Amino acid sequence: MARFDLSDEEWAIIAPLLPKQGRGPRRKGDRQVLNGIFYILRTGAPWRDLPDRYGPRTTVYNRYVRWGERGIWRRIFEALAQECEDALIFIDASIVKAHRAAAGSKKGNWQKVLAAHEAVAQVRFTRL
Repeated sequence: MARFDLSDEEWAIIAPLLPKQGRGPRRKGDRQVLNGIFYILRTGAPWRDLPDRYGPRTTVYNRYVRWGERGIWRRIFEALAQECEDALIFIDASIVKAHRAAAGSKKGNWQKVLAAHEAVAQVRFTRL
């Protein structure tokens, strides 16, 4: 089992939330494909760098995109969020930096830059 692969416990929770096999050719193993998707999402690697153990990158990518279009990812997230009391609290520690030229004028408009920083700094966490 690789570092980013689902544990048996995680798979037992997610497996029932996946869509059933439809008509057509037998679908590639969902667990293997999910592990590939999570590998890409966790590492930030490009799809072309997906290790072979996860199957063809086109299969993994197409499943990721199609499930997103069908709302499968949202349903999985919502089902998992119901299992955890703290699922609706997210901490956002992002920071926005801008070069003085980013304000739009040659001399620099620091009021716009400072206003942008202030707006971002006010958002500390998000509740759904």
